[in-house]
Amino acid sequence: MGREASCAAQVGAETATVKALLEAQALILRGSLRRRWALAALQHLQVAGEALQFQADGEAVRLQLGAAEAGRWLLKIQTPPPSLAAKLGVAPGAPVWLHGAADDAALAQALAGATTTDPAAATQMLVVVIRPADLDAALQVHAGLACPGLWLVHRKGRGVALGDTAIRTVLRDRGYADHKTTAVSDTLTATRWRRG
Repeated sequence: MGREASCAAQVGAETATVKALLEAQALILRGSLRRRWALAALQHLQVAGEALQFQADGEAVRLQLGAAEAGRWLLKIQTPPPSLAAKLGVAPGAPVWLHGAADDAALAQALAGATTTDPAAATQMLVVVIRPADLDAALQVHAGLACPGLWLVHRKGRGVALGDTAIRTVLRDRGYADHKTTAVSDTLTATRWRRG
């Protein structure tokens, strides 16, 4: 989501100028008045005059964002984030060819009903790569496909056998360009690549 503003805030009986941050899962106030609320916990959301107002943790909250900005914040808060399937661009009408297994629960759920066993019918290929050998095998298979899109799903963090930097180096050397990244789960991330 990524919105932020410096504004006057009233939380219960307290008033202060704060830095308000609207993140994907939380609304945060920083400064002399500090709070963090999960977006799901915000109730009675509305724009009133120049303020976004709501109830959270038993307190009435008013953020003086200006009418237009308060409306944008309200819309962002009330719009659910896209599903992993939407982020990956997969759907029954836009199937992905899964090369190998998708053992991660979040990934399996996102791919449910949106895969094809026919590589020629796929709009993109998706493969989970854990070791350098997995990456080499995936690139050999992808070279024979007509679909230009390739999602590589790999483990996050330091000390993994095949991390983001190693993948990026190999694929760029082979003429691929990355253009989208998304978190898959707590342990996996995915990057979409296209042949140049």
